[in-house]
Amino acid sequence: MARVSILLLEDDPAIADTVAFALRREGFAVEHRAWLAEARERLRAGPAPALLILDIGLPDGHGLDLCRELRAGPLKHLPVIVLSARSEEMDRVLGLELGADDYLAKPFSPRELVARVRALLRRAQASPAPSAGFVVDGARVWLDGTLLNLTKLELGLLLKLLAAPQRIHARDALLDAVWGSSADSGDRTVDTHIKTLRAKLRDAAPARDPIKTHRGLGYSLEP
Repeated sequence: MARVSILLLEDDPAIADTVAFALRREGFAVEHRAWLAEARERLRAGPAPALLILDIGLPDGHGLDLCRELRAGPLKHLPVIVLSARSEEMDRVLGLELGADDYLAKPFSPRELVARVRALLRRAQASPAPSAGFVVDGARVWLDGTLLNLTKLELGLLLKLLAAPQRIHARDALLDAVWGSSADSGDRTVDTHIKTLRAKLRDAAPARDPIKTHRGLGYSLEP
């Protein structure tokens, strides 16, 4: 039986060896690259791995540039875990905003990394899809057969969440996408409209609460 393939992009040999050993011990097949150019070449050549573990600081560039490229191309659904020695909240938010699915600050426990890999792979393979129950037709959206009465801003937020379900969307990213980068608004504006959107979703489907709050980070759409 073929093992699940993971591509590891990490330039520190000690960290790469530790991560690869921990993952291989759990039955994963690990390919290691130390340079951004090598990882790009591997991803272009295919076949695609099941998951990418990505360091930010690399000898030939910034790892998040690769993450941004992936989200704009044919591998936009490839699960990505970012590793970084920078643990500040804004760095985590930036990583998630640029398309990372998870973020782990160095130093980290190899066991925790393996657990996060397994959890992310389960989410990527989950069925039914997180957006199950939603039907979109232009500016109209139904949830479980009920037409939602949404404002323009609520619709914009919901469509942004539906475009990448289960990914954490930073408040700044939602603000730029829905209000525009020049909007004179802040995080509280996003929070307020998410609150009214959530209430309307609950009215349409009382047994469901699909919008999940990630404290200090943003929001995601869950099953």
